[in-house]
Amino acid sequence: MSKLHRFVLLAALTLLAAPAATASAAHQMPIGFFDDVSLRFSPSAQQNIADAAATGASVIHTTANWATIAATKPADASDGDDPAYHLTDLDDLVANASRAGMRVMINVTGTPKWANGGHTPNYLPTSSSTFVTFVRMLATRYNGHNGHGSVSLWSIWNEPNLQQFLYPQYVGKTIVSPARYGALFKVAYAAIKSANPLAKVAIGETSAQGRDKPIKGASETVSPGTFARLLAKVKGLRFDAWAHHPYPTARTAKPLEKVKYPNVTLSTLPTFEKDLKAYFHRAVPIWITEYGHETKPAQPKGISTSLQAAYAKQALTIARNDPNVQMFIWFTFRDSSGNPWKSGIENSNGSHKTSYNSFSALARVINGTMTTVKAGTHPTIQMFVPELAANAGVGATVGMTYRVYDGSKLIYDAQPTAVIGADESVRFVANFAPVKKHTYSVVAELNDANGLTETETASVVAT
Repeated sequence: MSKLHRFVLLAALTLLAAPAATASAAHQMPIGFFDDVSLRFSPSAQQNIADAAATGASVIHTTANWATIAATKPADASDGDDPAYHLTDLDDLVANASRAGMRVMINVTGTPKWANGGHTPNYLPTSSSTFVTFVRMLATRYNGHNGHGSVSLWSIWNEPNLQQFLYPQYVGKTIVSPARYGALFKVAYAAIKSANPLAKVAIGETSAQGRDKPIKGASETVSPGTFARLLAKVKGLRFDAWAHHPYPTARTAKPLEKVKYPNVTLSTLPTFEKDLKAYFHRAVPIWITEYGHETKPAQPKGISTSLQAAYAKQALTIARNDPNVQMFIWFTFRDSSGNPWKSGIENSNGSHKTSYNSFSALARVINGTMTTVKAGTHPTIQMFVPELAANAGVGATVGMTYRVYDGSKLIYDAQPTAVIGADESVRFVANFAPVKKHTYSVVAELNDANGLTETETASVVAT
């Protein structure tokens, strides 16, 4: 969790962070929300983002829909300031999130008519170069060096295993969507990395379910397991994580409902992880970029708010206990008339549902970074400091006091400096020698030249 305070002197800091350090010694990862209606398009978006940050969340997932951002073809598609582009709301989200101590993850999806022969947004562009130009423009705009903030978390296309978002899925009875998506992903990945080498780019963003065969009159779908198996046949694929949406198959279903693999909900996620490792010949990090449970009475077919609270706690705990899962995004933050999904942890009037406390309590514990090192090796710690990046800028030097705990025991402390990178992070070597099979907590109080201070935590696991 990130708590922001303003101090003039680091010498004033105390050891009050020690209990939190002990609690956060388990698996840590970013926790966040996906809610464009509340956090991006609402007149109260800035306050809503601050409210979301108050839960302990540290990431906002958002969509860069090419079809709406560039409904008219730009004269210069490489220039984000071309009048055809509509980026003000995305610019504001990136800026507001950083000021609230949250990072942004952008999913790029949808094709404008001028780029796909006049079709709906689920048709891929007729020329991949138009998509590459758009993606590179976004990644450059938000690479931390161009006055529009930093975005270093990306994914390409939303639920490409569903016809609703990517057409066609089949030609005749042959599944074609993985190969077509894979070709598009390859060029988009290269474009993002060229604009910001520190960026992380996820593949997939897959829906939990699919039929794996065309049915006349029904929307075409492919299961995530099959989609991944066929995608692995695309040569030259490089990616940093697999993004997935392991929603239950029905509104009233439990987080661990039984489903038939290769459909992938939380119950079959371990099998999916094993297959991904086999398909891509390495352990594949999982980003859960959408998950949620809708509630009554806003959704008459939903579940009670108390049951949502129990399910949220269970889902977060499952993710926390899975070492492959490295991000968890809840959809949505607040119920609203503009969003048909009623899965927020707040009601439309801003009051808290029962799930708010369950979600927040775990988010505060789980949020953070984690590194695994060989015993006896001084670990390099990475911590994300978006508010300091917004306040001082990329490249600024920050001071810090960090403390290392083995359980509740303080074993080391130091006061180095570090530089804010283009991914809104600082890196420093913690000068202690971890003991094999021990897990350590590192708590750092970092401050910039203006006196803004940010508290971050990290875990170190020694093998």
